[in-house]
Amino acid sequence: MAEVILMPRLSDTMTEGVIAAWHKKVGDTVKKGDLLAEIETDKATMELESYQNGTLLHIGTAKGGKLQVNDLLAIIGKAGEDISGLINGGSASKPAEAPKQDDSKATTNQPPVTSQPSSASLDVSKMEEVVLMPRLSDTMTEGVIAAWNKNVGDTVKKGEVLADIETDKATMELESYKDGILLYQGAKAGEKILVNDLLCIIGKEGLDVNAIVAAVKGGSGKSESPKAEEVKSETKAEPAKAAVPPQPQQQEVVNEGRIFASPLAKKLAEEKGIDLRYVKGSGDNGRITKSDIDNYKPSAQPAASSEPVKAEAPKVVAAAPAGQVSFDEVPVSQMRKVIAKRLSESLFTAPHFYLTMSIDMDAAVAARTKLNENAKVKISFNDLVLKATAIALKQHPKINSSWLGDKIRINHHINIGVAVAVDEGLLVPVVRFADTLSLSQITTQVKEFAQKAKDKKLQPSDWEGSTFTISNLGMFGIDEFTAIINPPDACILAVGGIAQVPVVKNGAVVPGNVMKVTLSCDHRVVDGATGAAFLQTLKSLLEEPLRMLV
Repeated sequence: MAEVILMPRLSDTMTEGVIAAWHKKVGDTVKKGDLLAEIETDKATMELESYQNGTLLHIGTAKGGKLQVNDLLAIIGKAGEDISGLINGGSASKPAEAPKQDDSKATTNQPPVTSQPSSASLDVSKMEEVVLMPRLSDTMTEGVIAAWNKNVGDTVKKGEVLADIETDKATMELESYKDGILLYQGAKAGEKILVNDLLCIIGKEGLDVNAIVAAVKGGSGKSESPKAEEVKSETKAEPAKAAVPPQPQQQEVVNEGRIFASPLAKKLAEEKGIDLRYVKGSGDNGRITKSDIDNYKPSAQPAASSEPVKAEAPKVVAAAPAGQVSFDEVPVSQMRKVIAKRLSESLFTAPHFYLTMSIDMDAAVAARTKLNENAKVKISFNDLVLKATAIALKQHPKINSSWLGDKIRINHHINIGVAVAVDEGLLVPVVRFADTLSLSQITTQVKEFAQKAKDKKLQPSDWEGSTFTISNLGMFGIDEFTAIINPPDACILAVGGIAQVPVVKNGAVVPGNVMKVTLSCDHRVVDGATGAAFLQTLKSLLEEPLRMLV
């Protein structure tokens, strides 16, 4: 039977996608894992892979065409199969009508629900009630439920946030695209779900959830216990909903920590200069909507002056009794798993060697002071290092190379990744074509990336495609360190802090500003002499910053 593929939601703010390219034509054979199309979202262009075998029978729009999320994207099935019903009905095709007849039977006589043949015949891919785990980034294979914003039994409206899903790079909000009741959750908070596995079911009361779950799980009989949990949750959901509305409107800081708001509300608040901490949300779980921003009274803000003091009060952590072993165990986040996997592979497969050099930063310190006197954006030492590195890479292309297993790619473009520390681990947004950017442009981009990383708003296009990486711990008082190469890059530069030390100039000992840098090199690509020549060029540029302008 032919399978319908709907336009997936590839980012937390995506509402529509543009077909940048089709990699398969109608009539082509498609295998599981084959690249079907490239889809341009509001943030990035991502690759869409097929999750089944068959023949591409229909495409929803040609290259350059636009589709709304959950619109018909493609149909894959057997060659010569009749798909006219699927094209005319979209996702609500004829095969999807059969479950509705089963649903009516299930509502009239619910107890005898052990009809295995009917559950096995359900085609869940065509059921609007079924929500599968979306692929929220081009590298995502599974997602962890960070939090459910709706409980089983709750009424769900189109546009409301169902859950927060943690991927390997960020935590994203998943919005509902239909109205109904949340009847089933595929996993609890903290549990993982593979891409395209059952995430939840949204429909009308009386829908045979057991049959759908059994069909997804291949007819296994494990669906009875979730059903029991659903019934309990449905009975408890009503008083919980009744308790939400009577919340008094207080003129104080009403949102602390993470703030839940719709993408449109966030955009309007940013345009109007409204601090979301002071806005009372009228949506579920206090979520801020467009109407809350429109109706917000700025006079409510000053009354909350005493609240931030409360928020900044340090939390008192109970000390363990003397002589008693005490510890906390926390689950490994998706980001930490990816860091562990990629850097372990790098360290144990790429033969690292390290080159350290001391650089006289007196001229750079003086130049930075002059530049910042009238600059609109303040230039940091890291920006100077990044600019000098980009120029040096242009002169030493072997350092700007990538190891690809059976070949070495010498990159002509210079995309420098800048390591940014966040609470959950490390992200590396990429400054693209860094050799063509001015210092002020580099400064602006790095600051924007750092803020987006801390706010968990980086998109896949922000962290992909680096050809070289810089990791700077100088601001933390670190003199020097060695960094692990970020594959497939061939090198990474570890930058220490600038220290005032005695140096010899013109035969006299004088105070000087010295910074140490360490280049980690993959010996499969770069040799010692090549790495040393690159560091000499970098040193000369930083010791005479005017040379960067030539």
